[in-house]
Amino acid sequence: MRQVLICLLAASAMVACSSMPTPYQPAVGSRWGYEETQIESNRFRVSFGGNSLTDRETVETYLLYRAAELTVEQGYDYFEVVQRATDSETRYLHSDPYGYGPYYGGFNVRYSYYHPRWGWRGWHDPFWDDVHTREITRFEASAEIIMGRGTKPNTANAFDARDVMANLGDDIVLPEPE
Repeated sequence: MRQVLICLLAASAMVACSSMPTPYQPAVGSRWGYEETQIESNRFRVSFGGNSLTDRETVETYLLYRAAELTVEQGYDYFEVVQRATDSETRYLHSDPYGYGPYYGGFNVRYSYYHPRWGWRGWHDPFWDDVHTREITRFEASAEIIMGRGTKPNTANAFDARDVMANLGDDIVLPEPE
């Protein structure tokens, strides 16, 4: 009985984790979250990948927030975005009522039925005749940044790290403590 309860709790925890958008977290052991790679002493590549429930705006917001946070952690005041991209990956899930089951005489045996007037039917089953398609899109944003000290340059690609953190901080959702 105890093992059954443990399995049920573990399964419900996995379902709960997969049914919410990716929180702001490092991507340790997962594809979802932020990562950074140091290229030079003041140049980094930063990325954030979200699951299929994380929208594009959230992924891009988390990317900018991580770039600002990393800039402050490294002892710099501002960062400039050299390159930036947001990629999407789309998959389609289909529910096919006819499946790939066994066939007999051209009809899918699994979904065949008998009608007194017309005999055996299987192709246009009134109960199983609908096919559903669901689109699943996942976003990943990446940027290459250069960090600097002092006054921020007056360009569109330069950001004051502390201002970014102050302005976007309310939109950041941290993972729930375990």
